[in-house]
Amino acid sequence: MTESELKDRFNRFAIGVHKLSTRFPNLPVYQNINFQLIKSSSSSSANYHAACRAKSKADFINKLKIVEEELDESVFWMNYLVSIDKQWTSEAEPLLKEGNELLAIIVASINTAKGNQKSTRIQQSKILNPKSNLKL
Repeated sequence: MTESELKDRFNRFAIGVHKLSTRFPNLPVYQNINFQLIKSSSSSSANYHAACRAKSKADFINKLKIVEEELDESVFWMNYLVSIDKQWTSEAEPLLKEGNELLAIIVASINTAKGNQKSTRIQQSKILNPKSNLKL
């Protein structure tokens, strides 16, 4: 999946959450869920866009960790919504599925980036110290 395709998925996820939240009743519990869902879903999208413009591998990993946290929070609030009122299940299910898929992609990306970062450090160490017994 390309960076552009993933950006599009994040945007569609945030927009889908927004569309769902516009249907919530005007009750305090739903106002809180609405605020939290809009904040976390849009933040995950915005932070993924920021990660794509990271200045270094470490910056990229840190920004992806923020994306992971925000996506996890979005999934939590969706599950909470369905737990307090089953009427939202059919509309929340596709968003929950997408949120969990995006979360899996981001976690895998973080792990890959960390592995690449570690491999780069080992290679640099072997260049600086060729007698090192570190194995690649």
